[in-house]
Amino acid sequence: MRFFRIAALSAGLALAAPANAYWEYGHETVARIAMANVTPRTRAAVKRLLAATPELGTPECPATTIERASTWADCVKPLKDPNGKSRFGYAYNWHFQDVNICRPFTLEEACKDGNCVSAQITRDVAILKHKRTSQKERAQALVFLIHFVGDLHQPLHAGEKDDKGGNDVAAAYGIYSPKRFNLHSIWDGTLAERAITTGPSLIRRYPPAVKARIAAGDVTDWSRESWQVAHDSVYATALGGDPCAPSPAKVTLSETTIEQLIPVARLEIERGGLRLAKLLDRALG
Repeated sequence: MRFFRIAALSAGLALAAPANAYWEYGHETVARIAMANVTPRTRAAVKRLLAATPELGTPECPATTIERASTWADCVKPLKDPNGKSRFGYAYNWHFQDVNICRPFTLEEACKDGNCVSAQITRDVAILKHKRTSQKERAQALVFLIHFVGDLHQPLHAGEKDDKGGNDVAAAYGIYSPKRFNLHSIWDGTLAERAITTGPSLIRRYPPAVKARIAAGDVTDWSRESWQVAHDSVYATALGGDPCAPSPAKVTLSETTIEQLIPVARLEIERGGLRLAKLLDRALG
């Protein structure tokens, strides 16, 4: 019964969520894992900066809690200035990086001019480290960082095959197949939600050895890893074992396949949370 409840909830979200969102549940869980694993000093610094987020002038998108901060970058996408222009249109490409899974891994083209998720993560950490930067700028860097680390660990924000991160691949989730459902929306919502609610809670204090192992490396390493997950798990399972085979008009993830993917999706959430904790400690702790 849980499958049908989650699927029904996710279907409603699928029609309303932005194309490049990692739905609320995924982002909130990444953020809460991070807050459970940062140092007390970092946690206090995060709370001080979140308290300053009203200075961002986005009352439609409050960010004073870690959960709301985690989805702020998606919430502000439709906001416009008095002249009708997008206030945050410049940040659209910061949510993802289109690295083709069927070519050798490189960020050079995907991150040209620094307009990609991994480059922005690095930039936000640098802003947070710089204590002379204004409180408003640091608060904005924080809410962007919280969101973008989550985005990087949704595999279809890190790897794709010229299909807009799976948005162009119509898909069915088991027997569930609403209109406009696609491979991206499955990994954004239905699969992420089921993975998070399957098994022990991911929101806990992790042992130091586990944190060190999962959070090892840097943003480039994490980008390559997420890209590899897109290759090995997302497309391989959807396309019958050959991730670089031509995509059919529609793919179906069977219940057996979904069960196999749950541990993969759980690990991506876990990685995102512990790596965000590492970056926050480095910038604020």
